[in-house]
This record gives sequence, structure tokens and C-alpha cells, in this order.
Amino acid sequence: MLYKNKAFKFLGFSINGSQISLSKSRIKKFQKDIEARTIKSKKKNVVTDILLEVNVANEETKFGFNSLKVLEAVKEISKLENVKVKGLMTIAPYVDDPEKNRQHFVELRRLAIDIDNQNIDNISMGELSMGMTGDYCVAVEEGATMVRVGTGLFGARNYSI
Repeated sequence: MLYKNKAFKFLGFSINGSQISLSKSRIKKFQKDIEARTIKSKKKNVVTDILLEVNVANEETKFGFNSLKVLEAVKEISKLENVKVKGLMTIAPYVDDPEKNRQHFVELRRLAIDIDNQNIDNISMGELSMGMTGDYCVAVEEGATMVRVGTGLFGARNYSI
């Protein structure tokens, strides 16, 4: 995931918002941002690899594409210059039993396979970012190539700071 404070470094321009997490409505804005600055990005020869966030659990508190809308979004994003889709990501629900998230990891992997089978130019599904400290083992069993384990490495965040 590319956060706003790193976007300028990698894209050659900044994006409004806290992170590049593209929903359908934001694709058009993102595309306009890229088109408006494409000369600058091309001069710098900058191509940004992205993962599309999918809300496979359909949680209202989470961002990302609905599973049924991902293919449509991929086709639109594939037309953008200087952006390459490298895979999908999800943040599964917080659960006490990691096995409860297996279904979500399976769904993301199946979506990636279905998209990859479409052979869309500028799209690759080699990366699956799924799983966090509490459920990464299940995510890896289901094909994760990236996991987020900050809590396991550094402990719980201190939000009082």
C-alpha cells in the first residue's frame, strides 16, 4: 500500500487522501490526477505498482472494492498510464479464531485467479497481500505473498501518544 506521504516520491505527485485505495469513484479522480501530471511522471520515467484493495468480508468499516466490482475496476485501471496493477489485498475481520478468516483469503485468491485468467494488459495478479499478526499463517496457506505482522514484531500500538 502506498501512503500519501510516500506518493510524491514514487509517483512524482501527491494524492489527496491518506492512502491510495481505489474505489470506483476514486478511479476517475486518480485517472485525472495522473493525466494532469503524466508529462512530469513520464519525464521521471515513474511507473507505480499498486495492489487493489478488496473488501471480501463486506465490512462497512473497511475500504476496498466489492468482490463483484473488482473485474470492472481492473479493466478501467488497466488503461491508466504509469500504473501497473500487481495484485490484490484485503484486510480481513478481526477474529479470535484465524480459521474464521480462511473463507475470505480463499475468496481473494479465487478473484486473483479469475482476473489473471482474463489476460488483461497491464495487469498481473502475482501478489496477494492478506493476513495480519493474528491470522497470517492461514493467509499464507491460502496463497498470501505479503502479510502485515507489525503487532507481532513491535507489539500493540500505543494510541495515547
